[in-house]
Amino acid sequence: MIKLVACDLDGTLFNSDMIVSKENAEAIHEAQKSGIEFLVATGRAPKESKVLLKDAHIHTGFINLNGALVYNTDGELIIKHAIENEKAMQVINLLHQEHFYFEILTAEHVYTENLDARISNIAHLMVDLNPGITFKQAVAISAGNKSIMNMTEVSSFKELFAHSDEEIMKIIAFDSRGHEAFSDVINKMNKMGGLAISSSSSANIEINAKQAQKGIALLDYAKTRSIKREEIAAIGDNLNDESMIREAGVGVAMGNAIPAIKKLAQLETKTNNENGVAAILKVFIKK
Repeated sequence: MIKLVACDLDGTLFNSDMIVSKENAEAIHEAQKSGIEFLVATGRAPKESKVLLKDAHIHTGFINLNGALVYNTDGELIIKHAIENEKAMQVINLLHQEHFYFEILTAEHVYTENLDARISNIAHLMVDLNPGITFKQAVAISAGNKSIMNMTEVSSFKELFAHSDEEIMKIIAFDSRGHEAFSDVINKMNKMGGLAISSSSSANIEINAKQAQKGIALLDYAKTRSIKREEIAAIGDNLNDESMIREAGVGVAMGNAIPAIKKLAQLETKTNNENGVAAILKVFIKK
């Protein structure tokens, strides 16, 4: 019997309009009423994810920033894994040297050095996750989405964090050319050690502290709830979901998931535009 379901947001719970469908929201409420705990597991920052779930009237715990921050259903921070400051500065210097557009995420803020580039890169990511929409449509959705634009533009990351006590939880770099564009920089970061490098689409890489992974965070959260591994399900579509799909008792791949995730998962549901989360939750509820 499944007692805890961890669910990704982008490409999973969110459809191509970047919202939670009525069908998905209703299924989550039904699951919660039946005794199944629903837990969001996302690479997004706390403010971004909480605003969008609040709009859908969904009350849940959160694994944020790939496991760097974990909150219980009361909104209390129970797990934190920041990138060591010296290591973070090495990554920042490397990404600047290699001329990548990237963003820095802390517990409270998402920082960019170029807000216009943010819109363009998020649009490329959306097209990658939702092939049915055009780049022009994705730009319009990105520019008008309050969670996507809820960020702080700064002139210099180096200057900001040289005079700030904020801890860096995640760094995300973008490139519309795809994963091959990151090969060299990934090799250099792997040599630094102490980092977990994943991605939520072929157009980005996400850099966290080694312990900040969805799978590790999911099992740690389950322990606080006295839930066994075989009672956990995880739903996702991309590489930053790999660890939680592997660690859960039941791994579920979205119909739009990349091949590696479909191969790893035990079950497959419908796509994110076909209310795939609702479909699999109904299966768990019946069981």
